[in-house]
Amino acid sequence: MVSAALTGFGTALPPRVGQDELWEGFFRHHFGGSRIARRVFHGAGVHRRHTAVSPLTEPAAHWSTADRMRRYTREAPDLGHRAVSAALDAAGRTPDEIGLLAVASCTGYDTPGLDIRLAASLGLPAGTRRLLIGHMGCYAALPALGSAADFVTAHRRPAVVLCLELPSLHLQPPTDDPQQVVVHALFGDAAAAVVLEPDGRRGLRLVDLAAHTDHTTSTLMTWQITDLGFRMGLSPEVPDILAKHLRPVTEELLARHRLQPSDVAGWAVHPGGPLILDTVQEELDLPPAALEPSRAVLREHGNCSSPTVLLVLRALLAGGGLPPGAPVVALAFGPGLTLCAALLRTGG
Repeated sequence: MVSAALTGFGTALPPRVGQDELWEGFFRHHFGGSRIARRVFHGAGVHRRHTAVSPLTEPAAHWSTADRMRRYTREAPDLGHRAVSAALDAAGRTPDEIGLLAVASCTGYDTPGLDIRLAASLGLPAGTRRLLIGHMGCYAALPALGSAADFVTAHRRPAVVLCLELPSLHLQPPTDDPQQVVVHALFGDAAAAVVLEPDGRRGLRLVDLAAHTDHTTSTLMTWQITDLGFRMGLSPEVPDILAKHLRPVTEELLARHRLQPSDVAGWAVHPGGPLILDTVQEELDLPPAALEPSRAVLREHGNCSSPTVLLVLRALLAGGGLPPGAPVVALAFGPGLTLCAALLRTGG
């Protein structure tokens, strides 16, 4: 059982661009004026996104993977620095107090890695532990929080988790593949950081985690490194597979603490897309308002991969209305297919 609390959130975002502007200014031509692509873009539940590399101004679709990684190395450190600094300020902590920096990212790689660059720019002590989590995808935030919470519980020192993704780097060449249309309609860039501290008298206490991977479905969601960046595969079967596992995994996690879904006061669900959120709402029998924080993040940011569930948690807390000690469930999904769930409680 873990005993660590999320006490400060921080975010950093590249420039914002509207979904309609992206469609009219680039993707309508990119997808050959396809009516299907137009419907997908307008039905994605996304109103705005943030992009470090804008297709409106840069021909990224034909960049080599090396060019994309060089751009990641240029863009990611500043975003990460700003997100972590904001989280430290929100928690009232200083860099010299941090015992562990955990960084999750699947959209860029370099060595010295982002964790090393940030440790230097933030002024973390030379003895600070570092953990770099790569290529887990959209659910990476929850395993990262679990690992950081284990450190905090064992060593009684604060930790920082940063999730940073730049999917805009991986714009693919023109295609009529419907999976690529969906991917390009959904994803945006973001960095989100959170400070974890011992005990849980303030903040959001991380109580327990659960995970389930259906290995028979590993080909349904992929993230492959190609000569032209990273290419995502996203089967339309994903919502149906998640539907089979959502209730059993969630109920098992809650039952360990003598809870059931109706006891949960707040839901932070990774907005993989509108169909994913509809599936969660239906399978867990949730009222529409329960997933409004997730839908709001999807509208304003798109699916940002690993940072997204942290953006939803932050929005949920900012909305107020959660009493002290209230149970909160976070859910995230990704390759495997993997479903991760976390039980948290508000402080006080």
